[in-house]
Amino acid sequence: MKKFNITLIAAALSLTFSAGVFAESMSKDEYKASKNRIEAEYKSAKAGCDSLAANAKDICQAEAKGKEEVAEAELKARYEPGAKATYKLSKAKAKADYKVATEKCDDLSGDAKSNCTKEAKAAKTRAMDEAKAAYKSDKTGEAAKHERVGEYVDDSVITTKVKAGILNATALKSGEINVETFKGVVQLSGFVNSQSDANKAVEIARGVKGVSSVKNDMQVKGQ
Repeated sequence: MKKFNITLIAAALSLTFSAGVFAESMSKDEYKASKNRIEAEYKSAKAGCDSLAANAKDICQAEAKGKEEVAEAELKARYEPGAKATYKLSKAKAKADYKVATEKCDDLSGDAKSNCTKEAKAAKTRAMDEAKAAYKSDKTGEAAKHERVGEYVDDSVITTKVKAGILNATALKSGEINVETFKGVVQLSGFVNSQSDANKAVEIARGVKGVSSVKNDMQVKGQ
């Protein structure tokens, strides 16, 4: 058998089962049906290997199994998308590539087989390292996204509490005070009846948990 380029194995395994064409959003029933279809296609592909013999059969079976495992991981990633699912998909591809590569190395002997095996192992290690690095990056991105969402929620809560405090202050009920919050900084604008009312509104805002500072842009009516 001619020496092969292991980097081409990934391209071969990328021709996964029909899970690859499914929409990213699917129901539980669609997911189960797709999983059953992948299993059926694996059995069919494995049966097709029966006409082969020796290592050719082993390679065929390894390719069939590898495609099934990658297809299942891809389906799972589409059904429940996220950094973890994507990471598992990348690992599945790396393992499938490695399994096929080592089977093909068995067609060689001596130094050629040894070098082939080393190359296959090195390719797997690179792929696993890249998958791990990508996973960490994706997790960092998800954490940052959650942090931004948390900031937005906190600001909304602060705004609500400041408005409630102002409305509960008898002296300020007749005022027209607007409240906005960004990253803990409260901005008060609009009109009040007196400077005392403006000071009271600032005092209320400063007393709300989470407020880092208060910007007073209120104007006294008639001035």
